[in-house]
Amino acid sequence: MSDRIRMRRSAAALLVAAVTTGSTLLLTACDPEGGSGGSAASTAAAPRTPAASEPAGTASSGAPAKGGTLNKTAGTKLTVSTNSATVLMDGKSVDFGTVVRDLAWSPDGKHAAFIDGDGNLQTSDPDGSHKTLVAKAPSGTTWSHPTWQVYGPNEPHGAGTFLLFTADDKKNLRLMSTEAKAGSKPDLLHVGDSEGVTEIPETGNLWPNSAGQYGWTVYANKGDGQVYFHDVVSRTNGGVIGKGSQPATDEAGDVVFVRSVDGHSHIFTEARGEQGKERDLTPGAALDYTEPVITRDGKTVAFRGPDGIYTVPTKGGKPDKVTDTVGLPAYRG
Repeated sequence: MSDRIRMRRSAAALLVAAVTTGSTLLLTACDPEGGSGGSAASTAAAPRTPAASEPAGTASSGAPAKGGTLNKTAGTKLTVSTNSATVLMDGKSVDFGTVVRDLAWSPDGKHAAFIDGDGNLQTSDPDGSHKTLVAKAPSGTTWSHPTWQVYGPNEPHGAGTFLLFTADDKKNLRLMSTEAKAGSKPDLLHVGDSEGVTEIPETGNLWPNSAGQYGWTVYANKGDGQVYFHDVVSRTNGGVIGKGSQPATDEAGDVVFVRSVDGHSHIFTEARGEQGKERDLTPGAALDYTEPVITRDGKTVAFRGPDGIYTVPTKGGKPDKVTDTVGLPAYRG
């Protein structure tokens, strides 16, 4: 366990003050309003180029992604959901038996969470079996981009498994949380700075991502184009990371995100606690690269290009094309 994780866990006594509702320990975020993303209306055959004033990482049209012949996912823990029933993983295609959107994996890789074809939140085993309907989206509301938040028995509030996601009622984008079990009732996730130093918006939030444990989550805000963190174990449980969209995090709190450079979407990385020292992992790119995810150990980043999914070491290097199937990448465990 890294020193940074130990520091966050040592601050666990401050958790209760940061939690404003009984089960609101889950984050949510996906951008259901146009852009390249994995929302309930996302993962089309090719990502749309975001407008200059629009945060990259909003949802694109609902058309299924086109499948290809290249599939180097075997042994990588990388999966690609295609806005259809098919998910690439372990070097093969797996039929989940239902539409899978915004696929996310539990920290141990044993359970999937996704938005189904009816827009509802489901979980299942890795092969699509043992599906559980966690919650149904209200009429007129779009749910997107679930992520897992798991607490062990040593946490002050006890063990629990939750899902965070984004809710869009055509008026506001808000982060929600719910227990990862059948028939759960989602609650609003209250983000913010417990010390009142930073003003953090409660609406316009989307694209949440958590490494799964320790109470640390990142998300984006569509209104101001910033990436934020939410940490229920730290003294200050919210703040700004920097300009960008579509963030993802590893267990140490390092972050990857999308930022526009010379009219194209690039993939950036930034170590936790080193604000302003971000690095461009796709320098010189003349295409749009979006939807990054990072391995839990922080060594590899996968992201979406217009012609498939690529990976690159976080230390830098030449991107490697893993598959020519265009979809939403995620790491399983």
